[in-house]
Amino acid sequence: KETSQQDPVVSTSDSHSEISATTESSVQEPEQNTENNNANAATSSKNFLDARVDFAAQPGKPVGTTEQSEEKVVYLTLDDGPSENTQKVLDILDQYNCKATFFVTGEMPEYKDMIKVAYDKGHTIGLHTYSHTYSKVYASVDAYFEDLDQIGQMVKDEIGYVPCFIRFPGGSSNTISRRYCRGIMSQLVCAVQEHGFRYCDWNVSSGDAGATTSTSQVVNNVIDGIKSNNVSIVLQHDIKNFSVDAVEQIIEWGLSEGYTFLPITSTTPMSHHGVNN
Repeated sequence: KETSQQDPVVSTSDSHSEISATTESSVQEPEQNTENNNANAATSSKNFLDARVDFAAQPGKPVGTTEQSEEKVVYLTLDDGPSENTQKVLDILDQYNCKATFFVTGEMPEYKDMIKVAYDKGHTIGLHTYSHTYSKVYASVDAYFEDLDQIGQMVKDEIGYVPCFIRFPGGSSNTISRRYCRGIMSQLVCAVQEHGFRYCDWNVSSGDAGATTSTSQVVNNVIDGIKSNNVSIVLQHDIKNFSVDAVEQIIEWGLSEGYTFLPITSTTPMSHHGVNN
């Protein structure tokens, strides 16, 4: 549920609005002699990959909806990667034919090639800022966009465009940003949308960024959260081994209960927290 924003939006420099909407995705057509189910799967995959051109941030273009759905859907989202754990997550998702969303940073550039690997497997890539340093990204509105531009360009080098999906460090409801710039979140939630971005919070937390340090507790936290929602946007962290180890159990439970695991798209019902700064 969103709160009304009364603070004025601070305008950002022109450099923030020069964003490419190109993509380099391509999928080979199935051979003529393949079975119908394989052909249908290939067509569905191609349609999804082609549609991702609309995932590019385009200033002035309205992005998405916050209206909820009655479908039983889980959107697994993993923050702070790519990391040494990303391949393990991808292997688990492949095993169960499930998709997820990765909100990436530039903190471990040695793994940046995993962004393209995840993207080519049909997962959605979102931006989580380059540095993830609160004092830097929340110093001012311009400082936030400078950092966002940096991670956007890194991702564009990998997949061909700057994604419109973003996640604020700490979420839109964070209060730590008050230490560096009072009122900045009230400004940013409006400013990012004016620049064609779509911010994504969560309605199910694994707890892996706080006191939770065990795989079993992550599983319990996520399952309990999913039970309370039709559409669940789950927060986990790619860099936490114990949380990555929980992904398989979460998927097995979800599938057994009739849930579908999808990547965030332009039609995904977003979760927006109340803004506290």
